[in-house]
Amino acid sequence: MMNRYSLFLIFIFSIVAFSSAEAQSLFSENHSFSRQDTLRGSITPERSWWDLTYYHLDIKVEPETQFISGKNTIQYKVLKNDQVLQIDLQPPLKITQVTQNGKLLNLKNEGNAHFITLKDEQKVGSVQSLDVFYEGHPKKAVRAPWDGGFTWKKDKNRNDFVATSCQGLGASVWWPCKDHMYDEVDSMLISVNVPKKLMDVSNGRLRNIEEHGDSKTYSWFVENPINNYGVNVNIADYVHFSEVYDGLNGKLDMDYYVLRDHLEKAKIHFKDAPKMMKAFEHWFGPYPFYEDGYKLVEAPYLGMEHQSSVTYGNNYQQGYLGSDLSGTGWGLKFDFIIIHESGHEWFANNITNKDIADMWIHESFTAYSESLFLDYYYGKKAASEYVIGTRRNILNDKPIIGHYNVNNEGSGDMYYKGANMLHTLRQLIEDDEKWRKILVGMNKTFYHQTVTTEQIENYISTNSGIDLTAFFNQYLRTIKIPSLEYAISNDTLKYRWNNVVADFDMPLQVKINNAKQWIYPNTEWKTLKSDHNISTFGLDQDFYVNSKKI
Repeated sequence: MMNRYSLFLIFIFSIVAFSSAEAQSLFSENHSFSRQDTLRGSITPERSWWDLTYYHLDIKVEPETQFISGKNTIQYKVLKNDQVLQIDLQPPLKITQVTQNGKLLNLKNEGNAHFITLKDEQKVGSVQSLDVFYEGHPKKAVRAPWDGGFTWKKDKNRNDFVATSCQGLGASVWWPCKDHMYDEVDSMLISVNVPKKLMDVSNGRLRNIEEHGDSKTYSWFVENPINNYGVNVNIADYVHFSEVYDGLNGKLDMDYYVLRDHLEKAKIHFKDAPKMMKAFEHWFGPYPFYEDGYKLVEAPYLGMEHQSSVTYGNNYQQGYLGSDLSGTGWGLKFDFIIIHESGHEWFANNITNKDIADMWIHESFTAYSESLFLDYYYGKKAASEYVIGTRRNILNDKPIIGHYNVNNEGSGDMYYKGANMLHTLRQLIEDDEKWRKILVGMNKTFYHQTVTTEQIENYISTNSGIDLTAFFNQYLRTIKIPSLEYAISNDTLKYRWNNVVADFDMPLQVKINNAKQWIYPNTEWKTLKSDHNISTFGLDQDFYVNSKKI
């Protein structure tokens, strides 16, 4: 998802607890989580015994009455014997019935969780399916995409302009599913019936269009695994244009769906899309969804990283709605939504966090991708200035990692602070080609997988050759920014780290008399003698640290 873009937006989303014992002792906040939080955020017994293999979401959307109805066919493989299965759907939508093999099944509702008792034997290794029928007036998005649901608007020609967004809130806000990140469905068919004069654009490739008198059904097939919140519906009077990109894995279809009146400006403005693809295939490796293609779809809100169906609402402006989030000028060199939301195809849609507490895996790398885009086209200096400029938006109010198993995301600092943490890490590795290989390697090693923070930390530590345990503990699990305390006396520099976690000993590049050199502080005072009296001393700004002269 795009970052909060301003201090007040970050604050709204900074509802996080601390994951480490040290953070718990430093900050005494009370957190109360309900059974509903656990049912949503944990791998419950009613989820763990079956593995998703296929969805067919088949729905009718009625913009005039803002009503949806239909069913989701859920196919799964039985991992162990059980007879009770959990499906999630949020009010005011209601499940009307559930069937398996033609038999009506018993349903027990507990808030957003619905427990289905199966009648047929669930033999280990077998593939089963059930149909979940539902209907209702779905939650309206109050301020999409941050407070999501269905957005019901009109275009300038008074045609309906409708879209879904649901990160954080959960896909179950508009369709019944196994609403937990750990289990991605292997493939999916999305069939959406809409009024005849409108078009639906969803994920994957358009398989067919069926006419039904005054309506049409658009069916889109997703060949690759997809996370729940990445599934989307976009309904409007769309027009389409496309191009073929010659990518690392061959020919990639890049399709664009925009409102009819915006076609000509979109053809010019969307040139950032193939530029993005070239830069990100360089930094991250091949686009992860060649089979499903890449789409950029105009939406009635700012934008979102829906897999192979990236939504766009930046009003055809450079930057973020015409502004530069870094304050450096570099942020006006690209359309923020095209670059940021497309970056999520690698970090969020290819590599997906298992628990929302680890959402930094999505957002930190993607926020940093903005800097890497600039690096590719404008050089390393521009990239550094941009990411350093975004530090002005960091609050350091709460840690980046949230509580596990209760659907609790971390601080909004996962964007700007996370990006600057990664920029600092690039300096420590001190080898840009090695750094690039790590980013490419992550997308290859964790291709189409759900992962934990520990997996990402271990991968980077192993492949960088640096023990980054204390580094990640510092930046992800506390709000403390390392502070270099130092004193200068003639030709002698004394220095140490303060405000750090145990065992923090990150090397640091500094300037002494305008000459760059590395120092190796820890929490004990160290001494460095210079050949001359020290007249000037400063930190390399590429490191996200503070300093204090004693």
